[in-house]
Amino acid sequence: MKTQFAVQRGKNASGHRPLRFASRMARMPVSAIRELLKIAEHPEIISFAGGLPAPELFPVSEIAQAHAQVFAESASAALQYSATEGYLPLREWIARRMRRRAIGVDADRVLITTGAQQGIDLVGKVFIDKGDAVVVENPCYLAALQSFSAYEASFVPIDSDNHGMRVDQLENALANCQPKLIYVVSEFSNPKGTTLSVERKRKLIELSARHQVPILEDNPYGDLRYAGQSSEPLAALDQAGLVIHISSFSKTLTPGMRLGWLVAPEEILQMVIIAKQAADLHTNTLEQYAVARLLETFDFDGHVRTLCEVYRERCDAMHQALERYFPSEARWTRPEGGLFLWVELPETINTEELFQAAIAERVAFVPGTSFFVGEQKLNFMRLNFSNQKPVLIEEGIRRIGNILARRLN
Repeated sequence: MKTQFAVQRGKNASGHRPLRFASRMARMPVSAIRELLKIAEHPEIISFAGGLPAPELFPVSEIAQAHAQVFAESASAALQYSATEGYLPLREWIARRMRRRAIGVDADRVLITTGAQQGIDLVGKVFIDKGDAVVVENPCYLAALQSFSAYEASFVPIDSDNHGMRVDQLENALANCQPKLIYVVSEFSNPKGTTLSVERKRKLIELSARHQVPILEDNPYGDLRYAGQSSEPLAALDQAGLVIHISSFSKTLTPGMRLGWLVAPEEILQMVIIAKQAADLHTNTLEQYAVARLLETFDFDGHVRTLCEVYRERCDAMHQALERYFPSEARWTRPEGGLFLWVELPETINTEELFQAAIAERVAFVPGTSFFVGEQKLNFMRLNFSNQKPVLIEEGIRRIGNILARRLN
């Protein structure tokens, strides 16, 4: 599966000299997931490909009512240019929620972003020069690799297991590579669904402080815990002012509104604000007003509990189907929250080839190859369970299992 953008050389098909794109574009991988979704979005395909929340759980009527109230009460302000930092009542709500997770911030330390993805991009912009090293968990969230590649970063991959990043491997990397940044999805990671253990969180914080390397903690799934014991995010453990925490409403309200936030120490936050001013001036004012209005009366915690109940059922359904239909040699993660699990298949299976066979059977997943830094491992796959009902989860896994059985036999 080709995912690399090629910078054209010579002349194009019309005989004219091609446009001279920046050389960095040759380093930016196309998002394999976005490309796969073009195929997987057809209604007859059972898709486990995208990290999509369940659309039937979007609070549509409440969001519509909130917009109507904003138009009735605050239309002029909501349709006007606004402060880069974001709408103050929304920032205050986020700060209160962060304090519930032991992240001691007020609204002045919160920046509203256009989804958590913009937070990743802005942090890359303010920290990374060409050739700078960034430590990442391997496998890693693909869109983070894509974003950091735009700034011509080099990557230092750290292995992971069922407890997240192998922090025991990190000290040598910090000493030898002098990275600018450590990037980690601390809870229910994408793609694996694993969570950094408490012991590893503490060790990561200690190493970050000792080597003075900032941590970008990507935490869009933190509210979606439906098993196990909750633990504090990295930002709650930070005493050295080195953790940047980003999150989003995309997995709890709706991704289409593109509202996220970034919490950071003052020195870092001011640099990110300057970068955001250059990027887009500010995030969509209307959506900020609407979400702030919604949260005045909406039972957000009750809504999140409903999400967790539904996603727990769907995760369980996928585990049961994998046990029933996948080969005995297969191994997979058992996430306590989030939207994904990660499957390791026998080494004789190439999941990019398997994907093509699966599409022919009208079922889709994401081959694991694109998530790896360095050596491309071909026998892994990412499965999303949040966007399909249990009956379709079982049927889709059955179809993939049948293909695997034919190939292995």
